This record gives sequence, structure tokens and C-alpha cells, in this order.
Amino acid sequence: MKSSAPLPLLGTFHETSIAVDDVRPSIEFYERLGFTQAPTTDTFTHPYGVLTDGRLFIGLHQRSSAPLVLTFVRPGIAECVREFAAAGIELTLCRTGEEVFNEIGLLDPFGHAVSVLEARTYSPVARTDASLCGDFAEVSLPVTDFAAAQGFWEPLGFVAAGEVSAPYPHLPLTSDYLDVSFHPPGVCERPMLVFRDPDMRARIARLRELGVAMSAIVPGAAGRLGNAVLESPDGTALTLLEAEG
Repeated sequence: MKSSAPLPLLGTFHETSIAVDDVRPSIEFYERLGFTQAPTTDTFTHPYGVLTDGRLFIGLHQRSSAPLVLTFVRPGIAECVREFAAAGIELTLCRTGEEVFNEIGLLDPFGHAVSVLEARTYSPVARTDASLCGDFAEVSLPVTDFAAAQGFWEPLGFVAAGEVSAPYPHLPLTSDYLDVSFHPPGVCERPMLVFRDPDMRARIARLRELGVAMSAIVPGAAGRLGNAVLESPDGTALTLLEAEG
């Protein structure tokens, strides 16, 4: 039974959009990790591919844009623009009209990009098993002020829990469609795709057997055998963390 509750300001999570120089190597990288391609539409004119583990959808865009954009879908977005203004959010992009694919964009106080589209750009994929990286947990963004980040993202439909010190300092926020967290730039200067698994050591060993390059250097207390960082061809950091069983 579908809920009749109104959509949050951003709508529903669609994909983590990543700008790449060449789509093919990134597609091959994620497929090697056990991700599945999703059928895409002809919405975009640039080369575009989507990889998923059933929960996380990674959109690979061969175009010039922000390195990573959190992309949402809200039907009728053109009629919702006033809601963003009422919330005190200044749009960096507002492309609406009957002859164009409607899209708006905004930046948080730390320059992290968000996009809201009028419709989906790929078809759903039915799978329930995790990739070789384990269970996708969250997108973690580097910020210098947790309170400022919380103050911006909560009106967009996210709810903050308390700050967590392990395996590195971070502030998690949850929503119905995507969990995000914030970490100090000293942990990682880039956004991270975070995966967790109680048996992450075995997953890391399997990835090493497959020849996947990774670093065991994770700042702070995260630097132990059950944690590692992979880097995609486009420079995206995938952080693998050993979760409590």
C-alpha cells in the first residue's frame, strides 16, 4: 500500500551522478565489483550509464559537471520551485518549460551539488544481493561544520542522529530514500560511497584475489584490517568498513 504522505522537498532519490571522462572504463570497474547495468532512457544526449547493487544507483555521465551530484526526482518540479524559495534555498539551475526536460539544481553551504529532475532516466532493476563491496550504507560528504550541514539538509527531508566518533568522526542523516553523512575533510577531502559488512575482511580478501587495487589507509581508527578504500577510474572513493555483527 502506497503512502499518501507528501514527498519531501527533493522528492525521491534517483542516483549518485558522477562526471566521467569516459563512461566505458567506469562501467567495467563497477561491473567487476558486482554491480548491474540498468537500462537508460534517451533523456540525455551525452554518453550515460547506470550501475546498481539494488540499493545504490550510480549514474555515469560523460559530460562536464560537478564531480558528484546527488540527484532526485520530483514530478511536476516546475510547479515546486516556489517551495524552494520559501525554504530560503537559492537555485543554481532552473531549467523548466514545456519544450525541455525540467531540472533544477542547488548547492549546499560546502559546494556539494544537488539536482532534481522531473522524471526518471533509467528503468528499475530487480536485485536484492549486495555487490562485492557489501551493503551500501551512505554517501558521506566532507564538511567543515556539522551544524551548518545539518541546518541545510534537514529542511530537505533528512533527519540527523547524534555525531558518531567511530570508525572516524561523522554525522549521519537518514531519510526514506537515501542516507547521507558528513565527515571532516581530514578524513577524506572527497565525497565517499560507504559500504559496510560484518565480514568485510573476507570481502576485501576476495577483491584482492580479483586484482582490485585498494588502499588500507583510512584515517583515524578506521585504519584496521577490516577496512579499505577503492578508487574508481573517475576518482570516486569507495570506503569499505567492517560493521558490527
